[in-house]
Amino acid sequence: MPAVDWQAELAALKTLSADIGNDPLLTQGAGGNTSLKVGGTLWIKASGTWLAHAAERDIMVPVEMAPLIAAVEAVDPAAEQAQQFVVTELNGSGLRPSIETTVHALMPHRVVLHVHCVDTIAFAVRGDCVEQVASRLAGLDWAYVPYARPGLPLALAIAESSGNRPDVLILANHGLVVGAETVEQAKALLDDVKARLHIAPRAAPGPDMDRLARLMAGSDYRLPLSEVAHSVATDPQSMALAAQGSLYPDHVIFLGAGSVIAGDDENAAAVVARLGTAPVAILWPGIGVLMRGDAVPGADAMVRCLADVTARIPADAPVRVLTEEEHRQLTDWDAEKYRQELARKAQKKIA
Repeated sequence: MPAVDWQAELAALKTLSADIGNDPLLTQGAGGNTSLKVGGTLWIKASGTWLAHAAERDIMVPVEMAPLIAAVEAVDPAAEQAQQFVVTELNGSGLRPSIETTVHALMPHRVVLHVHCVDTIAFAVRGDCVEQVASRLAGLDWAYVPYARPGLPLALAIAESSGNRPDVLILANHGLVVGAETVEQAKALLDDVKARLHIAPRAAPGPDMDRLARLMAGSDYRLPLSEVAHSVATDPQSMALAAQGSLYPDHVIFLGAGSVIAGDDENAAAVVARLGTAPVAILWPGIGVLMRGDAVPGADAMVRCLADVTARIPADAPVRVLTEEEHRQLTDWDAEKYRQELARKAQKKIA
């Protein structure tokens, strides 16, 4: 393929990436990633960067696929350090490739889109996910992948669960992956799957702003950036679901394990005193949500995501939450610590 063609397609991927990143129902904050294969090189979103910035910033990193795939096939821990396989002379940004680079490298498609679509997640956290989505995805080449930690474990789970190389992957407690030969085809497939899995969210009462103002008075807490976030607390069914535990990895990374729910007589200061630490977010049933003053934008994005996802799950659905061991794997993971450090640096620049 002439150089101008793949460069034009990479430009088209950046445009699509920005569109995806600016839709909070498709991905949130630094979550999600996109890629394009050009010969033996995989161009993939950099870790910690936002798809929403793809059209204005250099967020794509080139990775040499052959040695990376060899490391995955050998279950070599080096596969977890995808920066070892970066084509340095083409990496003007100097950033690390996405933590999901192994997943993209193993997919046979030239263009791969991985998103945290809230409609998909609302199904992917259910114990009966396959039964729920089978009729909706009829006619598509798709597979369900049981939960595995993002990175090499997820890549290996995909390889084990999808031997027929499907075009659509539903990742348990995680999200959606689609693959195609061109950017245009990938977009069309993503749009199709999103439409098939669409769930109308429950309506929720608005937040009680007067009470929230009193609850945060004298504390280092503030309102969330999106008013939608409050619905996880004001809708009783969503609150009950949030109380069950963490539903997907990015929640753990940016908000911590589970959700902190205040008692009837607690203000923000009282919650902090009870816990001995200041949680990133606090939920008041029937009232709304408050965020810690230094919460990064990614944390705000995840609180809204929690509201969007839980509003699409029936109260009686069989929900699977992440286990204690799965929490530990995420919080002790070097790649996620790197992503959080980038988020903190970005927050300081904004401040």
